[in-house]
Amino acid sequence: MRRCFPLLAAIMATAMAADIPVRQIVLYKSGVGYFERSGDLKAGESARLDFKATDMNDVLKSLTVEDKSGAKITGLRYDSSEPLADKLADFPFHVDGQQSLSGFLDQVKGARVEMKYGAESLSGAVVGARVIPASDKNAEREQAVLMLDSGELRTIDLSAASSIRFADPKLQSQLRDYLAVLNQARSKDKRSVYIDTPDAQGRHIFASYMIPMPLWKSSYRLIFAQQGEPTLEGWAIVDNTTGEDWDQVRLSVVSGRPVSFISRLYDARFLDRPTVDLPDERAQGPVLHEGDFNRLDTFAQLKKAPAAKPAAQAAPMPRQAFAKGAVGGFGGVAGQAMAEEMRGDALSSVAVNTDTRDLGDLFEYSFSAPVTVKKNESTMLPFVQQKIGARKLLIYSESYGQNPMSAAELTNSTGKTLDGGPITVFETSSYSGEALMETLRAGDKRLISYAVDLGTRITTQFDSGRDLLREIHVNRGMLTARSAVQETKTYTIRNVDARAKTLMIEHPARQGYKLLNQKAAETTSNAYRFELKLAPDSSQKFAVSEERVYENSFEVSSLTPDALWTYTSNKAISEDARKQLKGIADLKTQIGELDEHLQNTQSETKELIEDQGRVRQNLMSLNNVSGQQEQVQKYSRQLADQETKLASLRDSLSDLRKKKAGLQAALNTSIASLEF
Repeated sequence: MRRCFPLLAAIMATAMAADIPVRQIVLYKSGVGYFERSGDLKAGESARLDFKATDMNDVLKSLTVEDKSGAKITGLRYDSSEPLADKLADFPFHVDGQQSLSGFLDQVKGARVEMKYGAESLSGAVVGARVIPASDKNAEREQAVLMLDSGELRTIDLSAASSIRFADPKLQSQLRDYLAVLNQARSKDKRSVYIDTPDAQGRHIFASYMIPMPLWKSSYRLIFAQQGEPTLEGWAIVDNTTGEDWDQVRLSVVSGRPVSFISRLYDARFLDRPTVDLPDERAQGPVLHEGDFNRLDTFAQLKKAPAAKPAAQAAPMPRQAFAKGAVGGFGGVAGQAMAEEMRGDALSSVAVNTDTRDLGDLFEYSFSAPVTVKKNESTMLPFVQQKIGARKLLIYSESYGQNPMSAAELTNSTGKTLDGGPITVFETSSYSGEALMETLRAGDKRLISYAVDLGTRITTQFDSGRDLLREIHVNRGMLTARSAVQETKTYTIRNVDARAKTLMIEHPARQGYKLLNQKAAETTSNAYRFELKLAPDSSQKFAVSEERVYENSFEVSSLTPDALWTYTSNKAISEDARKQLKGIADLKTQIGELDEHLQNTQSETKELIEDQGRVRQNLMSLNNVSGQQEQVQKYSRQLADQETKLASLRDSLSDLRKKKAGLQAALNTSIASLEF
């Protein structure tokens, strides 16, 4: 008969660690949960906390332990992140999943064993072990060969051995440790933290830590009654993914966004270090010593460093305090049929029993009654059911299309922070739509839209704006003109219903624009809100005018006379400024006329010089031809006339340049002194 190795587990005596139950849980919106555990330990007993491997980074970052009896905790230990194969590699034997007893003994040849074999007690060293294959008549058998203390070699049928143990305490301990490692690795996702208390007295242990948890979720019902203020009903949705039951725990949920992150504390990390050889590991070479240059001491005095102070003892990490509410009951939380729930004002038959606490940027809801949630289950717990300030209206943005949205303006009069979540709206026991709300602090106000209002139609028309010059300033030769563009958008509203309505128009708030003819009831980061009263079966128009002011700067010297004349005709400048600009415009006009005259004179001079060159070339050709004296004299008289005219043109150019220089100097002086 073949005996499998798992039977050897019967010889292992393993001290079991005690579990301490969960007492309180606080769930946050940052993806973590705070857990408190407490329980009694017997003398010398260790506490064990089981976690998922992925939770260990947060556990090692946040775990705090307190001994309520006043004694000190001697140590914490936890399962290593080292892979199972690496943990087992250092043992002198290896056990497969279906390892036979003979196969295991064959790995420990030479080890001394003590065996009960029938009525005998045998002791000796293992020589070897094997499995005898099955034959036609005989079944498969396991045999071991021992060298007994008497020196006798004996074959043992292992199926007849009632017990076997190692005589060497070290080898026996290694087997126990090997099986303990296998036992700890039974779940690839499970890691344990052990709290050791070796004192000879009982203890009451308290432990707290943070682990990753699903975000708790909020779900609301907004119920409008026929009369009076509406009621807001809020439920907290909690998921238990820890792998253990929560039995009668104090549960709190916190609204807010505390900072949370993962730090890799669980995985072993190694630092790459350089390899450095000792000096005596290299052969000593010759040394050349330089002579003294100036006999000056080149070594500074070494200052004695002050002795290092011992590190201060780290203060224990403070444990967060959480409110503990009185034990109470929820009342009729059991589910009902939809038709029954929709009767009356559609309120759920629940008794909300929570303690609330404002924690600055956070807000805590503590459920007064203990909560039980089975592993891999979820629960819905009511945390608010009270009147809230709200009014119904319509809200419109151009992106909605033609119809506005039915909405409600909520004013948080509950005195509590309302966590963000979906809202289902009921009006006189009828379903009206759904909305989404951001987290709402006490006293704050928010709009929610939950349906399309088909009884109201809105169209828009954009009127093109006009550019108006508002101001002109000149300083250091720079002219700055401040202009304004006015634009108007007109909303045409048609209410076809036979009831009055309140409409909130969201008009985009554009950067650089300001309102001219309307005052916004509210202003958001990107829109103005205008409130209008709509009469039954009526139409009306609502115009929103805006203005954008911008500036343009120019060098006065670069402006044309026409541009300057345009500025002088504007009513935004003073009479003195108008007179100065007109003077500059006149000078620029005169300079422009001189430039044109100069250009014409220069062109005429150039043409005359080119014509002289042609005449001189003809004279040179005729000087070598007889009988052309008359033609030569004609060309000579023509050259003389051209020279006279050329001299006159050059005088004119000189006069024009002098006059332009004078006007340019006057212009520069006028521009330099121009300021208004």
